[in-house]
Amino acid sequence: MANKKTSGTRKKTGKKTASKHGSTGTTRKARRPGRKAAPAKKRPGLLARLWRWGLLAIGLGLGLLIPWTLWLNHVVVAEFEGRKWDLPSRVYARPLSLYSGLRLSPGALQRELDAAGYRRVDNPDDPGEFSSAGGRFEIHRRQFRFDDGVQEALRFRVSVADGQVTGLASPAGGAELGLVRLDPAEIASIYPLHEEDRSLVSLADVPELLVTGLQAVEDRQFKHHYGVDPRGIARAMWANLRAGGAVQGGSTLTQQLVKNFYLSNERTLPRKINEALMALLLEWHYDKADILEAYLNEVFLGQQGNLAIHGFARGSEYYFGQPLDTLQPDQVALLVGLVRGASYYNPRRNPERALERRNRVLDVFAETGLLAADEAARWKARPLGVTDTPGFGRNRYAAFVDLVRDQLQRDYREDDLRSEGLRIFTTLAPSAQAAAEDAVSRGLDDLGSRGLPNDLQGALVLADVDSGEVRALVGDRYPNRRGFNRALNARRQVGSVIKPLVYLLALEHPQSYSWLTRIEDEPISLVQPDGSRWTPDNYDKQSHGEVSLLEALTRSYNQATVRLGMQIGVNHLVTRLQRLGIEHPVPAVPSTFLGAVELTPLEVTQLYQSIAAGGYSVPLRAVTAVQTPAGETLNRYPLRLTPQARRDAIAVLNYGLTRVVTDGTASALPALVGAEGMAGKTGTTNERRDSWFVGYTRDLVGVAWVGLDDNRPAGVTGANAAMRVWAGLFRQLPVDPVSFDLPEGASWRWVDPVANTLSEEGCDGAIQMPFVAGSEPATAVSCGGRYESEEEKSFWRKWFDKD
Repeated sequence: MANKKTSGTRKKTGKKTASKHGSTGTTRKARRPGRKAAPAKKRPGLLARLWRWGLLAIGLGLGLLIPWTLWLNHVVVAEFEGRKWDLPSRVYARPLSLYSGLRLSPGALQRELDAAGYRRVDNPDDPGEFSSAGGRFEIHRRQFRFDDGVQEALRFRVSVADGQVTGLASPAGGAELGLVRLDPAEIASIYPLHEEDRSLVSLADVPELLVTGLQAVEDRQFKHHYGVDPRGIARAMWANLRAGGAVQGGSTLTQQLVKNFYLSNERTLPRKINEALMALLLEWHYDKADILEAYLNEVFLGQQGNLAIHGFARGSEYYFGQPLDTLQPDQVALLVGLVRGASYYNPRRNPERALERRNRVLDVFAETGLLAADEAARWKARPLGVTDTPGFGRNRYAAFVDLVRDQLQRDYREDDLRSEGLRIFTTLAPSAQAAAEDAVSRGLDDLGSRGLPNDLQGALVLADVDSGEVRALVGDRYPNRRGFNRALNARRQVGSVIKPLVYLLALEHPQSYSWLTRIEDEPISLVQPDGSRWTPDNYDKQSHGEVSLLEALTRSYNQATVRLGMQIGVNHLVTRLQRLGIEHPVPAVPSTFLGAVELTPLEVTQLYQSIAAGGYSVPLRAVTAVQTPAGETLNRYPLRLTPQARRDAIAVLNYGLTRVVTDGTASALPALVGAEGMAGKTGTTNERRDSWFVGYTRDLVGVAWVGLDDNRPAGVTGANAAMRVWAGLFRQLPVDPVSFDLPEGASWRWVDPVANTLSEEGCDGAIQMPFVAGSEPATAVSCGGRYESEEEKSFWRKWFDKD
């Protein structure tokens, strides 16, 4: 310790010595004459330092804020100027036209109304509602814009009895109505990839109560602020402080739009600052009307699956199934109330909460003078009035929509379908589609209960005979399951359903063939292109000797058909298939006569459409027109009718196909359907892998297929599987008998089919059948058994034999 003190003293002494003897420069400068020592530099005071730091901070802030604000300004202007919502395309069913005499059951009308989202009530005061009792319906039709103009809402009554419409009139004993067209069901949408659903509406078309009510509830100073409302923020803060939590927001409508349109939902200070800046910029550039219209179309109002419902117009359709301009004040109040929290106040999941919120909004309407107090009380007494399910669904008929897409892709890009808001009018009949789906699902379940595989699959196509419009299409036994569409894509061997074309080719040669022409149903062996021999068997493994063409067709004899085909030539069959719309290659081999050609159910439907239509061929179609969102028609897909050559032979073939149903392989069909007058053909492929049935009435042609996806033997035949599915569909549809009107060049004649001679009406065994001119038997036999040739018949006999 003593040494430390000594050392310290020495250092202190040294400093004093140096100063005393002028040994340092500093001391020398201080002693220069004429110069005063510099005063000590004063440090700036606290205030000054704060000022400097403040200036520095402001400078830095401005240096960053100005370019950031300029960037935000660019974003606001660029996106708002170029704002263009991707709008899904809407797909509509065909509109149902009601008129006295229309074949329609009460159940079918009910299904049509259900599909279109009509709501059953006791008194249909509002559009989109109906009441029914037995066969009497009172319907309040919605307004709808067709391509020929806007159809206004209409309330009317319709009576249905004995399978048809028997009366159509205004309510309360009003005038009879000639024809009423219902607004079509929206059956699907083709959505943008970002999964937003929206219908645009202009500000001028929005109900005034919605415009003013929205401001009254969400932003009363909307007309006066510049994007941010300080008083509103202060008021919200005070309310939240008093409540101890967030109970009131201070964001203006402009801020809400900015948040939805440009920003995310995160709650951070930087986002709030950006929101405020962008709101100010938005108000600086655009007027209130533009901002409000954008808000009305952008606001989030619900969630359907993974689809976000945006905008009041779509919200109205989603919750009420009605256009926005038809809403009542209570419905407007509910939509306005959903702005605060569409999920929290979801009226379908939380009806009590939604009702409370709606009534609170109605109170605000009354407080602000938008509604009288008693009027608001009256609207508050009403139920929510929300439909149980949305009137539209995400591709309710996915298999049919696949066909719609296939047709549209010839004219439209996929991006356009997903973003341009096109209005697509299709041919689908919802009631027929429901019947087809039921027929496939129940039919396959029934086949499983009969010992056939439980994993059978099926497809069904139904089309209008004359127009070729596809009314229903099912591609899976579970119709709502999306995936492989068997109606369009399952290319399977068609079996005997191709045979009628072989007989048609024969009937087109009247000098050689008629239904009474005899042909051998005997074994036949043919050399295949690969050198192997092909020896077809009949289904019953027996040969039947000499048979008529009519018997060969109705009994579906393979050996007779192959023999006939070999006389006609396989190339003629291939050419006819191509002429009827089969675009892919068909092998020109004898087995094609028995259906060793792979077609889809839709292609088979196309083949039979022209036969069912008596020789008038039209391409099957699912789309009739496409419009812009504003209603401008972009494309129409009109009927393109092509008369086939030899309509006389087709008419005669029609007769043969009716005999398949009455006397042939489909003879069980009338009992299954409970009706007469149908035509059709069964089809079975090797080892019972595929079951087909094609049948038609006067107005409708349907094709059913049943089999296994992996093409294993399934134990099915045309009659034991597909025909039952087909019957399940037509049991639910009007069945009008096939027309037997014959075109020029064909006529009905009384014949003795055993003797292959002309006969007289009333003779034993005489039947009447059609013949292509020139194919009739050359010999006539009277009831007395006297033979005479055609040339020997008197003028009057020839005259009266004609039908």
